[in-house]
Order: sequence, then structure tokens, then C-alpha cells
Amino acid sequence: MNNGIYQSLLDRKSNQQKSFAVLVDPDKVNDKQVLELIELCNDAQVDYLLVGGSLVVSDYLDQCIQLIKANTNIPVILFPGSPSQISKHADALLYLSLISGRNPELLIGQHVVSAPFVKKSGLEIMSTGYMVIDGGAPTTVSYISNASPLPSNKNEIAMCTAMAGEMLGMKLIYMDAGSGAQKPISTSMIQQVSSCIEVPLIVGGGITNPEKAKQNCDAGADVIVVGNAIEKDVNLIKEISAAIRS
Repeated sequence: MNNGIYQSLLDRKSNQQKSFAVLVDPDKVNDKQVLELIELCNDAQVDYLLVGGSLVVSDYLDQCIQLIKANTNIPVILFPGSPSQISKHADALLYLSLISGRNPELLIGQHVVSAPFVKKSGLEIMSTGYMVIDGGAPTTVSYISNASPLPSNKNEIAMCTAMAGEMLGMKLIYMDAGSGAQKPISTSMIQQVSSCIEVPLIVGGGITNPEKAKQNCDAGADVIVVGNAIEKDVNLIKEISAAIRS
């Protein structure tokens, strides 16, 4: 296992370069849509492609990733909703621990079960402290995890949770308001969390326009993840990428 993608994240953070990641849910795309998406991502110079979802009920994961890899050099990072969502065809894996909840299965339980398979996959493993923030609407993540999200107005709880995750050895902190969030994570929360950690900070959920993406970057997010909004309007890829790079 190498650490090339994680090192690129560290280097970009060190150089104050913001990154843009597009989230692809295998349950919501077909070959034609994937190819169209890849073309747009190549043109917009997207930095990373995240592949995964809360459920992934189809068997399209491997095929989806192989199609992506055959048509772009953009690194593919797995964003799994469960240990079964592993594909050796990807480049790296966000090994998520739900540090915002108190469900032991998603803190460490599922990791114990999946560890041998993850180790054999040859993927670059990036331990990630996953924090679900209340986005104003019930999310699949909250339902599946049986864990309440962090309150959107409790910045100090988010800050302390992120600090604990970093001190426990997490290489990344990922704050997520969830797919289809009615309200994105506040810039004040992002700013407070980013100011107290040194590892790269990923922010996603509810980012529906270029202005919000830029505001999150200005507040301290190192990586912006957009998925649901792009499913509705793929042309947002170019606009959001330009905003993040500005």
C-alpha cells in the first residue's frame, strides 16, 4: 500500500491549494452517464473522484470504477457505506469511522470484520474521522447508522470531535451534511474545526452552487465534495471547480 494520494492531499494543503472531489453513486448512474460525467470532470480539472454510497444495492461498483479508470487519470477514492463496498480497481479507500455517533459498529466493529479484506485489497488506506452534521433533513447515513447527527449550531461539539479524531490518529476529517441536505454546514463551524486540526478537512453535503463552495474553502475546507447537486445539473461541475480554484 502506498500513500501517494494522501501525500497529494497533504501537499495541496501545505501549498494552500483547495481540492474538488465529485461523488459518484453507482446506484444512480449507467455507463453512458459515467462517460459523460468523466468528460466533464476532465474538462473541469476535477482533482478526485469519490465512488460509493450509503447502500449501493446494485452490482455496478466494479464496472463503474473500471470504466472511470479507463477514461481518466483522476484518482478514484472509495467512499464506502459498508465494508462490502470494496473494489481492488480503485486507487484508495476512505476507511471511515463514524466519530460523530455512538454506534460501536461504525466506530470500530465493522472495521474489525473488514480489516483482512481491506488489507488484501492493495488499496491505499486513509483512516477518516467521519462527522455527520445535521443538514435539516433525515439522511440515509443517520438511518443506517442509527446515530443522531451533530447539531448544526453546536460548533464547539464539532470542534472537540474533530480534535479527538485527529489525536486518535485519523489522517482526514470529513464533515458531511448528507446527500440532499436542506442546509449546508455553516462556515462558522467549518472555520472553528479547521482552526483546531492540522490534517486535511473534507466538507460535503448541501453544496449546491459555486458561491457556497468558495465560502467553504475560505472558511478552511481543504476538499469540497459535491454529489447530489451535480446529479441534478452536471454543468455545475465546471462552475464549482472554477470557484474553488479562485
